[in-house]
Formats: sequence, structure tokens, C-alpha cells
Amino acid sequence: MTLNTIWVVAEVAEGRPLPVSLELLTKARELAGTVEAVAWGPDTASHAAVLGSHGASRVHDVGDLGGALPGAPVGSAIAAAVQQGGVDAVLVPHTYDGRDIAARLSAKLDRPVLTNVTDLRLDGDRLVVGTSIFGGTLNLDTVFTGGAPNIVVVKPKSFAAEERGASAAEVVPLAIPDAGATNAARIVNRHVEERVGPKLDEADVVVSGGRGLGEAGKYQMIEDLAKLLKGAPGASRAIVDAGWVPYAYQVGQTGKTVKPLVYIACGISGATQHLVGMKGAKNIIAINKDKEAPIFSVADLGIVGDVHKVVPQLIDALKART
Repeated sequence: MTLNTIWVVAEVAEGRPLPVSLELLTKARELAGTVEAVAWGPDTASHAAVLGSHGASRVHDVGDLGGALPGAPVGSAIAAAVQQGGVDAVLVPHTYDGRDIAARLSAKLDRPVLTNVTDLRLDGDRLVVGTSIFGGTLNLDTVFTGGAPNIVVVKPKSFAAEERGASAAEVVPLAIPDAGATNAARIVNRHVEERVGPKLDEADVVVSGGRGLGEAGKYQMIEDLAKLLKGAPGASRAIVDAGWVPYAYQVGQTGKTVKPLVYIACGISGATQHLVGMKGAKNIIAINKDKEAPIFSVADLGIVGDVHKVVPQLIDALKART
């Protein structure tokens, strides 16, 4: 048995739908007979092909927001539409704007919202929502009661994005009702942190550094190794909190969730908070001088050694091969 209709909030950045939006569309088509997307921006129609190929039969276009924060107008537009009935669930990406949209939608519809979701499945005609709690040490299943729509905020990398070879989705306008003063805020400037190489949460190889590096200046070898492997540099919360690297580098429960082909943890002890964000990697390599470090419990390959000796030798070996 499947649900009738699921709407997916399809967030776009840097001229393309976010990977998490495509992941949600892929999962939604397993759960419902009809999958539709909600998008906004000046060129929504240009994304109809990729959204359609991942499962959306229709894209509800909220339009150009004119510099407004998406939360109020997009949340209001979805609420007005789904109040007419027929939508069983709304899946929202776990992003800054996604959480804002979900919160406003929840308030307008007087419906609960579940966040930090990592699994979705059906039990008959009910949507079962899986969430990791207590730092990822326990999984909790929850079922909504009291009617539709179920509002669910899903963490990136919870599902794989897969194309189905369908044609471009139909694009239809979605009106924004008067949101009053809640839609008064405007974006006046954007700051984009400089990045070399792939995005952290999209990279096939991630090299992360932790407190075992000893000082901020030693993080350079993490970036050097990541560059040689055509990967992305990451970090534990400890060195982010210490100000060694920006928050955008943080991997973990309160940072980014990554699932690369290879994850290299350098000088990271392996606190539960960090493991939650990277334990889904296909291959995990840990370098730590403490043989009892928790990171070795999830590592496929463990190197007990001084990160200041191991990593430079690895960098030299890679340079010699290239």
C-alpha cells in the first residue's frame, strides 16, 4: 500500500536543486502514487527536467520571492494549498530555509513536525518516521496521528538520489497569500565562504582533522591531503569551537552529515557527536596515537600513530605518485 500524494520542498542553490531535494523525491516515489515538488526562484522552469527525472510529476512554482526569506512566503503558499486536502505528507530538507518553512507550515496548519529524520517507510497506510536520538546511539520510530499532512524534515544523505528516466515535470504557479508583517524581512547581502574542491557533503573523499592536530596551523596538512585526493576538508566540533576552521567544515550531529566513499579521520578521538555525521561512509580510515580511541570502533582501517608523522608521509607518497 502507498500514500496518495506527497509534496517535496525542492530547494535550489547555485543554479541547481540541492542533492537532498533529489534524495527526498527519490524516496517519496517509493511511498506515494503521486509525487509533486514545491520550488521558488526566478527560473523554476529550468529545473523541471531534473526534478521530473527524480520523481516529480508536477512542480508548484512559488515564483521569484524578491529578496524575501523563503520561510514566510513558501510556508504560507504550501499551507494554503494543502488545506484543500489531498496531500498526505510534506517532506522538507534539513536546511536553514527548510526548517524555517517547516516550522511556519506547522504553525499555520496546527500540525506537528518531526525533524532530524533519517528514515521513512510505510506500515499499511501510515507513514513511519525514523529518527536518531541520544547522539545517534538509539533509533526511534514515530507515527503521526490526527490527520494529514504529515510534516517531516529529513537530514541530507538519509537516502540515495536516483533518476527514473521520466520526462520533465509540469510547472504550475502556486500563489502566495498575504503573509502580513511575517514576510517583511529582506535579504540585503549574502556571504559565501570560499571553497576549494567539492562541497563537504557531496565529496567522494573527505579528510577531517581534530583536536589531535594540536594547533590551528597544523590544519593546513588536512587541506593539502584533501586536495591531493580531490576531496573536501572537514573538521570535528572541537576545532570548530576553538576557531581553527569555519563552521562550514564541521562534520557531526550539529554539523554536516557525510557519506563519502572514503573518510579519513586525522587526530579525531571519535566522540558520539562526530560519529553520527560520518559513520555512514563506505570506507573509514582513522589515524590516532591513542589505540583506545572510539574512532577505531567504526574504522575499516586504523593507523595507531602520530598524525604529525603519518599525514606528512602520506602527502609525500601521493606527491611522488603524481
